[in-house]
Amino acid sequence: MTKTAELTIEDKLNQLYELQTIHSKLDKIQILRGELPMEVADLEDDIAGLETRIAKIKSDIEDKKAEIVERQNGIKESNALIERYKSQLDNVKNNREYDALTKELELQDLEVQLHEKKIKEFDFTIKSSEELLAETEEKLAAYKKNLDQKRQELEKIVAETEKEETKLNKKAEKVEKSIEDRLLKAYKRVRSNYQNGLAVVAVERESCGGCFGKVPPQMQMEIRQKKKILLCEHCGRILVSADQDEE
Repeated sequence: MTKTAELTIEDKLNQLYELQTIHSKLDKIQILRGELPMEVADLEDDIAGLETRIAKIKSDIEDKKAEIVERQNGIKESNALIERYKSQLDNVKNNREYDALTKELELQDLEVQLHEKKIKEFDFTIKSSEELLAETEEKLAAYKKNLDQKRQELEKIVAETEKEETKLNKKAEKVEKSIEDRLLKAYKRVRSNYQNGLAVVAVERESCGGCFGKVPPQMQMEIRQKKKILLCEHCGRILVSADQDEE
């Protein structure tokens, strides 16, 4: 059916109801997939974050190891100076030279102590970082295992429903092209307002099939006549006759 000004209200209602029926079937497929797509996406984000964290921890460990090497070299340099200053003490000629060498010895001894203190701190930091690294890598492995399971579940469901989904999407696209733009926009707006995606509903037991609000008798009669496009007074959904799916 193509877009044309000659379409009757009944034709337009049939188009909208058909589109809703297709979309409801597509919605059921999404429900079947459940939260899996979101769970897969969340796990992928979590894994990326953990991998970044692991890289940072490893980098920090390497930096601390490099600093330890620098401190060890500093200790060697200070010890070498200490030995030289000690040997020079045997040849001092006056108190001024003795005091100067003594101060240098004290200074280098403090340098050694500072380097040793820093090495201990770095060792402790490395040990803590390595423990954190092991925990994070274990967590990453668990996340990856979980992701693999979720992906397999999702792939299985997608494989089972993909053919039907493609068919329905093509059918929906075809029907949408036959609906006038104003009605299609209204339909999509109403559909987006509700989690269940129902924009076109039948009147059953004198009530709206979407919100179950009471539909006045006069409106029920007009809906059955199919000469107007009427909306539920309570939820704004498009109302059709209960016998719509029989046509």
